[in-house]
Amino acid sequence: MSKSDTTPQLPLSRERILIAAIHLADKSGLESLSMRKIAQELGVQAMSLYNHVANKDDLLDGIVDIVIGEIEVPDLDVDWQTAMRRRANSAHEVLLRHPWATTPIVSRINVGPAMLRYIDATLGCLCEAGFSFEMVDRAWNAIDSHIYGFTLQQLNFPIETTEYAKAAQEYIPNIPADKYPYMNRLTHHIIDGDYDGIADFNFGLELILDGLEKLLNKTKIIVD
Repeated sequence: MSKSDTTPQLPLSRERILIAAIHLADKSGLESLSMRKIAQELGVQAMSLYNHVANKDDLLDGIVDIVIGEIEVPDLDVDWQTAMRRRANSAHEVLLRHPWATTPIVSRINVGPAMLRYIDATLGCLCEAGFSFEMVDRAWNAIDSHIYGFTLQQLNFPIETTEYAKAAQEYIPNIPADKYPYMNRLTHHIIDGDYDGIADFNFGLELILDGLEKLLNKTKIIVD
């Protein structure tokens, strides 16, 4: 009898199923998820999963909420810009670890406990900073649009960052200086090593935070 035959199996649970689903999605993408494959990962029959997850939608909601739970929740005891900066960078790092997660986050209504706690803390941080509820809603959506948009672009960009200079050299014949002068000059900066061409997540984030700070100060002046 093999060791695997004598080792007692952990009882099947919703948490075990969701963790197994995340591992599969991290390895092979969201399209790889099926009840059959998750059951194989866990060494159980596929039908047994339905005692813990209702269907594929329930499974997706569950794994998205676990991923959201990995993101740093804004701390209302620090200044709002620091809290938003930490939150944004944490979200970006988590979504890069789970490349499949951004799409279901932005395309589904997610009301799991981790998501609700995350959103409420974000709203609370901005409210306590002095933004009106209307501006709070616009502010956190602007920040999230940057997080999700930048992350999706980074995950799907067709060239590795280490290959930018080589790719620039290859594409330079397609952007002659007489037709595309500014693209040509920028590309030569990358070829020559004067600029790495790598997009900077925090550059855009700081523009948003600075703009919100100016808006908040303007609002305070009007109120006073």
